[in-house]
Amino acid sequence: MTKKRNRSMIQRRLIPTYIFLIIVAFLSVFPFYWMISAATNTSFEVANGKLTLGGHFIENFQNLVNGNELWRAMGNSFLYSILQTVLAILICSLAGFGFELYHDKKKDVLFSIILLAMMIPQVATMIPLFRLLSSAKLLNSALGFILPSLSTPFLIMMFRQNSRNFPVDVMEAARIDGLSEIGIFVRMYMPMMKATYAAAAVITFMNAWNSYLWPKVIMTLPESQTMPMLIANLSGGYTTDYGVLMVGVLFCSIPTMIVFFVLQKQFAEGITGAVK
Repeated sequence: MTKKRNRSMIQRRLIPTYIFLIIVAFLSVFPFYWMISAATNTSFEVANGKLTLGGHFIENFQNLVNGNELWRAMGNSFLYSILQTVLAILICSLAGFGFELYHDKKKDVLFSIILLAMMIPQVATMIPLFRLLSSAKLLNSALGFILPSLSTPFLIMMFRQNSRNFPVDVMEAARIDGLSEIGIFVRMYMPMMKATYAAAAVITFMNAWNSYLWPKVIMTLPESQTMPMLIANLSGGYTTDYGVLMVGVLFCSIPTMIVFFVLQKQFAEGITGAVK
């Protein structure tokens, strides 16, 4: 009887917590629902605040496809984001691997200098980067898009911090067996740090996919535009079709949601520094 009373008391105490969590969950999900609802209504209905689902999704989608190069922009975003994700996590993991597992005082000084780069805003480096890439004839190219973000201080710091959980004894045993340093990295470090790679991939892909300012500067041709640039162009001019705009936002949001939901478990483990 006492156990049942204790359970009932605990459940009563948790009622305010549950109510609070329900309200927060509703506030978190409502913008997503409103985006889907607006994508199925006309611009006039969206402007009047209609929140129920409508029957104009196909019409809005056709207007989006006919008036804009949706599939080209989608393909460009996939190409740039995947290239940046793969190359960035490879380079930053190599850097984090070297900084932590081949540790000395000089590397600590260099790592501190790298961390100082996090304090420099992106806008401050945009003009020099544009002039540099323009002189290298890399405008409107995938390489021009990904070069400034191939090595980021945040990813290097994340890989270095998580590399502290990597067993050094395993490296020494591998060296005794004749495995090279590159072999240790590829055959031992990468499989054991897969949670960190997943977290880094989610972060990098989302940042690359949602990037707007740098592509707006470096991509000067219409055929090189990405999805955020296409959505920004939809809201330009004298009038804005909110139904078409919300369809574009929905299509832009789907890839990042899929990546996060597929890798959410590994993302949580990578952020906490789990090593398997």
